[in-house]
Amino acid sequence: MKARSDELQIFVCVIECGSISAAAEQVGQTPSAVSRTLSRLEAKLETTLINRTTRRMDLTEEGKYFFEQAKLILDQMDQLEERLTSRQQTPSGRLRINAASPFMLHAIVPHIDEFRRLYPDIHLELNSNDLIIDLLEQSTDIAIRIGPLADSTLHARSLGCSPLHIVASPAYLEQHGTPAAVADLTAHTLLGFTQNEGLNQWPLRYIHGDRWPIQASISASSGETIRHLALEGQGIACLSHFMTIEDIRAGHLQVLLEDFNSGYRQPINAVYYRNSQLALRIQCFLDFIQGKLAAYADAQFNG
Repeated sequence: MKARSDELQIFVCVIECGSISAAAEQVGQTPSAVSRTLSRLEAKLETTLINRTTRRMDLTEEGKYFFEQAKLILDQMDQLEERLTSRQQTPSGRLRINAASPFMLHAIVPHIDEFRRLYPDIHLELNSNDLIIDLLEQSTDIAIRIGPLADSTLHARSLGCSPLHIVASPAYLEQHGTPAAVADLTAHTLLGFTQNEGLNQWPLRYIHGDRWPIQASISASSGETIRHLALEGQGIACLSHFMTIEDIRAGHLQVLLEDFNSGYRQPINAVYYRNSQLALRIQCFLDFIQGKLAAYADAQFNG
């Protein structure tokens, strides 16, 4: 016979309350009924979970393990119930989103019309910042971050990943030539980032590895600024797929050194503080934008 969820709840309640009598009051049963539930649970599991005397209770090693696992199971059941209940509700309220300018402009703004049609009662507040922000200080529900995460105090949901392309405009290549190998880049004007040196490690295979460190001739804090510099023929850049795919399709930018690209993909995460289950409006947005990013990842330049 298997343990039931109500037995798990009573067992966890006894441990958290510190006594059978306190737990009995909490769950609205008599102490003897709670005690019988514990005995029945131990009989089903064929092990002792609690060493009980007239003065104290102590968890056995098996009891400690079962307590942690029971809490996880009950939490998952609560989350499942809340999620199923929320499906019957209409998402509404203010949703404050923060993202770097390139992601906001290329991966969110083009889909706002569709999102608003699907969820007309969600009131969006879109803020752009190319630096990592304090979510509480900025009153932000979720922030979209590109690249590896370092802040362990935040909860995160992966939204996918984006390839990186080495690109330049046809006008630049006509004037300065097209690099045929990674080493050829040293003779070109390279466009890099000022704020995050990791973004100046391009995903190119060469003799010392698969991340080639560049020396930028022109640097900017925003990827959108670098994109415009590339479009204006000012140099060669390394930019995300989601912000360059339309430029490449239109012929405004040309992909370079594809045979040397290591295939590294930038992780894209939504980060947030979470003390309870996510609000429905946040769930809806994350599901929606994750689907759009998947479409970006699958898109072909000639599509």
